[in-house]
Amino acid sequence: MNLKELSRNLGLSQTTVSRALNGYPEVSASTRQRVEDAARAYNYTPSTRAKSLATGKALAIGHVIPVSNKHEMVNPIFGDFIAGAGETYAKNGYEMILSIVADADEQKVYESLKARRSVDGVVVHGPRMEDPRIPFLHKIGLPFVVHGRASGCRLPYAWLDVNNRSAFQRATDFLFDLGHERIALINGLEDMDFAHRRRDGYCSALQSHDCVIDTALMRSGEMTEVFGYYCTRDMLSGDHPPTAILCSSLISALGVRRAIEERGLVMGKDVSVVTHDDALSYLQNGGDVPIFTATRSSVRDAGRQLAEMLLATIADPMLPTPYRLLEAELMVGSSTGPAPRKD
Repeated sequence: MNLKELSRNLGLSQTTVSRALNGYPEVSASTRQRVEDAARAYNYTPSTRAKSLATGKALAIGHVIPVSNKHEMVNPIFGDFIAGAGETYAKNGYEMILSIVADADEQKVYESLKARRSVDGVVVHGPRMEDPRIPFLHKIGLPFVVHGRASGCRLPYAWLDVNNRSAFQRATDFLFDLGHERIALINGLEDMDFAHRRRDGYCSALQSHDCVIDTALMRSGEMTEVFGYYCTRDMLSGDHPPTAILCSSLISALGVRRAIEERGLVMGKDVSVVTHDDALSYLQNGGDVPIFTATRSSVRDAGRQLAEMLLATIADPMLPTPYRLLEAELMVGSSTGPAPRKD
């Protein structure tokens, strides 16, 4: 059934039916209820195009991914975030437009989305230090929210982030409480804001324990299993290997464990490991007892919350610029234990 047929059955104009289904206040409560009941009875769902014409909105949210970051498409963290955001979009009658673009064309794509009114807003992924996308989106007037933060950006902008600095400071303190002093950090790419904040938390904890910051125990790179493996293999082969490793990704932590076991060592006994766990749907950190001690925060829930923030901003542009800082929970698993006794 289409809108014309539904309107004819109700004896109402198509404009009235459309306005009733889209929540316009000038339609009486009794008429709106009558239209909604009929739409359910006839299993009628207005097309996105029709709703867009009725509301003046695109009813779509954009996610623009530069080619240099296309690995995010197969990253389970990105997948869980998109799933969470998608739940919120669907619940509110919005669609998602995902664009993979050449890095040099990213600003042109944002301009095109704005000019063609293809989307009502966009989500900015993977913010870097002083990220240029934030002032650019301000300039063209396209509503946006940032998944994370961009240190050095002084313009107001909407964001949702995990307290990465606090999480890694707490994780490092936890390892010190277990007697560890040689604590390594296997981080993400440190031009990414989250990795910069995690390193700051780690270094702050070392300094608070009067421990010298040893750059030989610090690595940063793409958070893959292989990266975690090679970094750990290299550090464990040194003259003064770490007794504990703090890792920025559960995926990298799997490589850390592989390198530990390859040397005939036992994770949690010979080398302790703490990682960050995004509570992923398809890569879970054990069952009732976590495999890895981890700072945990659900990236799927972050997707839901960030989408809600953006849709609220689109609905009422006069709202104060929203932001939300989530605290990670430290979950103790079997990957940590007291520091080995010195010979």
